[in-house]
Amino acid sequence: MENKTRACKILLVEDELNLARPLQFNLEQEGYEVRSTPSGKEALAVIGSEPFDLIILDLMLEEIDGFEVARQVRQNNQKLPILMLTARSAVRDRIHGLELGADDYMTKPFHLKELLLRVERMIERSTWYESEESLPPQITVTGYTVDLEKLSADGPRGPIQLTVLEANLLQALVTRPNRVLSRSELLEKVWGYNSKAESRTVDNFIVRLRKYFEDEPDQPQHFISLRGKGYMYVP
Repeated sequence: MENKTRACKILLVEDELNLARPLQFNLEQEGYEVRSTPSGKEALAVIGSEPFDLIILDLMLEEIDGFEVARQVRQNNQKLPILMLTARSAVRDRIHGLELGADDYMTKPFHLKELLLRVERMIERSTWYESEESLPPQITVTGYTVDLEKLSADGPRGPIQLTVLEANLLQALVTRPNRVLSRSELLEKVWGYNSKAESRTVDNFIVRLRKYFEDEPDQPQHFISLRGKGYMYVP
């Protein structure tokens, strides 16, 4: 792993010690600096006092759960990547976590190699985003002016604050109007990996874009799904 990655700092928020300890060990073996806590309350205090490049966040925490941690993080920082960990059966929890601003999720049990890949890709994306050469321009979406650099939009129903991945997905679709993009294409282009597993991540983010930019999110006119093919943006 390159030296730039060795400087990256991860906050691991996981109260299952039999998972947290080996996960921290393997992340540190990859060259990351890792701070671990089992407490959502402590995580919020640490985030307020130290800079991090990524948060790995379990949802089921005592006292302050992962949902509240994600919500408070997003109130203050739209760019900090959040990878949340959920139980395999908790579909509603995954959707709610994504709605609160998590960038991606993995279900337990998961493959270590896939988690390490996702961590690497998420940190790479944040690095690309910070590069002045990669700063995106403004785009227009359904009457909204979207500033992809500031992660903000303003339009008919007022201002909208986006996360980095929401902005990246929006850019991928809007800059290719009337073209169908498969889930695997979007996973590769926006999330940085191509995997049939967890492809519902794309679906959940499309739902969020519809809520922001469609007059009737349940009857979308612009962010269209084509069964078995993928998604398309229609201006």
